[in-house]
Amino acid sequence: MPGLPSTVAPPAGLADDPLSATDAAGAVGTVLEQVLHERLRHCRSVDAVFARELADHLAALAVRGGRRLRTAFAHCGWRAAGGSGDATAVLRTGAALELLQACALVHDDVMDGSVQRRGAPALHVHFARAHWARGMHGRAESFGTSAAVLAGDLALAWADDLLTETALGSPHGSRLHEEWRAMRTEMVAGQYRDLHAQAARSSDADEALSIATLKSALYTVARPLALGASLAGADEHVLDALRAAGRCAGLAFQLRDDLLGAFGDPALTGKPAGDDLRSRKLTYLLAVAVRLADATGDHLAAAALAPDADPKSEKAVRQVRSALRRTGARDLVEARIEELTDMSLAHFERAGARSAVRHEFAALVSRATGVAPRRAEEVA
Repeated sequence: MPGLPSTVAPPAGLADDPLSATDAAGAVGTVLEQVLHERLRHCRSVDAVFARELADHLAALAVRGGRRLRTAFAHCGWRAAGGSGDATAVLRTGAALELLQACALVHDDVMDGSVQRRGAPALHVHFARAHWARGMHGRAESFGTSAAVLAGDLALAWADDLLTETALGSPHGSRLHEEWRAMRTEMVAGQYRDLHAQAARSSDADEALSIATLKSALYTVARPLALGASLAGADEHVLDALRAAGRCAGLAFQLRDDLLGAFGDPALTGKPAGDDLRSRKLTYLLAVAVRLADATGDHLAAAALAPDADPKSEKAVRQVRSALRRTGARDLVEARIEELTDMSLAHFERAGARSAVRHEFAALVSRATGVAPRRAEEVA
């Protein structure tokens, strides 16, 4: 199968050696590979063509690349709530999060028309090329889109199965499932609001923040923290503090992702720069730039950012980037990321986690947001 070795060794020392959040982000890859081998074995027993042409490629995407941030935050939430010892349930929850992320990436690429993901063709592009190469009947693009939708659905099914199995084996499974159920609905709500805002050609900053919160902040940080804490039997006070910390950190993460989408290096991000600009996707960065251009009377920037602008050419994309810089929107978003990062650390402190866990969380937030961590004495 593309991307997976024929045998997978179990992660070592889960019960004996306490994992750090960074260790957990690495160890989840092994757990994910084990889960995928089980799922693919079942797929082959169902239908060989389906397994070879769809399931194998989905699994390859799931294990290829990615920073495993959701797993790291889940582990951090578990430790913040007093979790210790065997981290198997946390890692299996992390693997479920990675599979849910695979679903989101596949469907997101279809909706956005993105051609690349994690340094390789997006799945809908891969399926379309395979259709064309085989000389199959019908439109290759339609086939690619349909196959990718099915691949995303399969990833969601695998994620739900794994989370359910983990919940059934945990004394705190009911709370774990509650957090998971809320997260899935929030994620779909965020995706729809994103789709709706693009169709409406919205430039509203509050709407951009609502989408970023639903689509990313809760899903990337707040709910993973709460999922991990749930496995440790956290009370409502701890869960509230962690959700607040995660909401701020997750929003800062999304704002950073918006900046990378506009200005990032494709060699580092794994996807082409400027896709969000070409589609005029509603981001807080865009909304702030529109507001500032209107307030300062910058007609050139306002024209480049206008809802009826069509920034498909490279020249038009460069004009949008110039407007984002010249209006001061890029600098304002950078400042907002730093503010949210500080707020996140303050909320996390309310959870009462030990100093070592607070340091881990601060490092994770720094990694996610690109904001240098505070001095040790400020976090402790």
